[in-house]
Amino acid sequence: MSVRILALVGSLRAGSHNRQLAEAAVKHAPEGVEIELYEGLADVPFYNEDIDVEAGVPEAAARLRAAAGQADGFLLFSPEYNGTIPAVLKNAIDWLSRPYGAGAIGGKPVAVVGTAFGQYGGVWAQDEARKAVGIAGGKVLEDAKLSIPGSITRFADTHPADDGEVVAGLTEVMQQLTSQATLTAA
Repeated sequence: MSVRILALVGSLRAGSHNRQLAEAAVKHAPEGVEIELYEGLADVPFYNEDIDVEAGVPEAAARLRAAAGQADGFLLFSPEYNGTIPAVLKNAIDWLSRPYGAGAIGGKPVAVVGTAFGQYGGVWAQDEARKAVGIAGGKVLEDAKLSIPGSITRFADTHPADDGEVVAGLTEVMQQLTSQATLTAA
């Protein structure tokens, strides 16, 4: 049985180090694990109950929910913007938490990782992402963490997929997530 993990990246920037970290996860996914790097978060409108109606959910939000519905677990990549979670990632969590009590993220395992320029690697934002996704109904893996500081210098000449220490940490997180996602998929 294969496990499907949906990866959501909280940075829209083309050269984002968090996107590169997600690419590293795709490249180094454990055997039997498919990690889908979701494209299209920039197209999802800000959550608004007035447009979240059965007959008219915006197409971009419906695509996100459909992809999440097929996933066995989630791997969130969060940079830190002004000490907190990026709006695009929070918005995705908001859409996936609805409809209330039956959101596509409900009960599924979620790990949050990331990199940032600061000395703590974005831990504040990642903690906020864990809080939001837990309240949204996801099963947060509190011990599956990876915060990589100094992203601008660390990844100036090296892609995260080629950094042995990063790959080892990411592999550990993916193994923990896969273990929980396997239980969910069964």
